[in-house]
Amino acid sequence: MTHTQPHIVTIMQARQGSSRLPGKVTLPLMGKPLFMRQLERMKAARLCGTLVVATTTSPEDDSIASLCVTEGIPCFRGHATDLLDRHYQLAREYRADIVLKIPSDCPLIDPRVIDKVIGFFLDNRHLYDYVSNLHPATYPDGNDVEIMPFNTLEQAWMQAEKLFEREHTTPYIWERPELFRIGNVTMDSGDDYSLVHRWTIDYEEDYRFIKAVYEALYEKDNLFSLESILELLRRRNDIYTINAGRAGVNWYRNHLDELKTISPSQTKIIEAEYDKTNSPAVDGAGLKSA
Repeated sequence: MTHTQPHIVTIMQARQGSSRLPGKVTLPLMGKPLFMRQLERMKAARLCGTLVVATTTSPEDDSIASLCVTEGIPCFRGHATDLLDRHYQLAREYRADIVLKIPSDCPLIDPRVIDKVIGFFLDNRHLYDYVSNLHPATYPDGNDVEIMPFNTLEQAWMQAEKLFEREHTTPYIWERPELFRIGNVTMDSGDDYSLVHRWTIDYEEDYRFIKAVYEALYEKDNLFSLESILELLRRRNDIYTINAGRAGVNWYRNHLDELKTISPSQTKIIEAEYDKTNSPAVDGAGLKSA
């Protein structure tokens, strides 16, 4: 019997309006906009299906839409702040059976990690309504992959009412294990680097860190792996420390009074802006010694 393969739509949300680092997705990275370098890595994932950029209808995001046209990348434009609606409307338009969500602040994401999460979900579709590598997270921050059937996303779209549930797309799902069967993928090594490695971009020092990693690894292998980055940071503590003071900072810290499945240990509370003169109290690039 021949089975029809499910239509996977991979969505990368991207916009110019970042409050902390405006225009971060189009910052230059090895001769191209940062989000295009991320797309290069995402397209290398064998299982990602149809890849679509989800930007907003705001005029400031016309540049993102234009870049997508130039590069031949499908682009969908939707609500600026209701990310749940933007993802749902895109998935519906593209007739997705399965929806994969990856934010545009992960330019170091490893395509092998993407395929690992997708593969786990496809092998266990009968067991899970939602799978990620985030609940709980063990990968370095910036390898965010979430996958779900379209009907799970649709249920969240219909029922989510809280502002943060609309803004962050999936909390309605993973905050309700009594309604949804939640699966998680962890690092094979058993390590947890989620709070000691920051490979995402939200601040100027994040950009400097990512740029340094690309400059060190890209020319030798444009699809350098997670392991290659870890090995680089073992050797180059000067690169690791560029943004190590922000390791563990994520959006959870602003909603701890509302989130039921997230504890204070899964985020970093910022009392004041990071003082660049302070050296992070982390040794050996946050890695276990060999």
